[in-house]
Amino acid sequence: MRAVIQRVSRASVTVNDELVSSIQNGLLVLLGIEASDTEDDISWLSKKVVNLRVFNDEQEVMNRSILDENGEMIIVSQFTLHAQTKKGNRPSYIKAAKPEFAIPMYERFVTKVELDLGKKVGTGVFGADMKVDLLNDGPVTIWIDTKNKE
Repeated sequence: MRAVIQRVSRASVTVNDELVSSIQNGLLVLLGIEASDTEDDISWLSKKVVNLRVFNDEQEVMNRSILDENGEMIIVSQFTLHAQTKKGNRPSYIKAAKPEFAIPMYERFVTKVELDLGKKVGTGVFGADMKVDLLNDGPVTIWIDTKNKE
């Protein structure tokens, strides 16, 4: 699994001019799933995202998690995070999981995050043409790959 995590002042997802999810002060997580992902990837990434200390404390040091902030979250599926660009100029998405595998994994990840966070999170619509609007706070953007746990 690959995730791009952005600390946001606000974020929303719209599909066909209909607002699907909207948050204030929290995290927008773009999630890419590949066929080799497992339940261990879900658990590890969920705990990492929920406990990631990217919010400022009283000394303006990033030392607080979304749990500490009682923040909100939106998780959006994004297969393009698995783009391979080594050859040519047209990205290949061969590593991105097919929907029959990716959809249940995405849903299980959302459920695990909600359990770890202790509240519902917003989502996008898997496979839809989504319009994601956000105000990146900082900017703070973190990239995590469960196959490369650095």
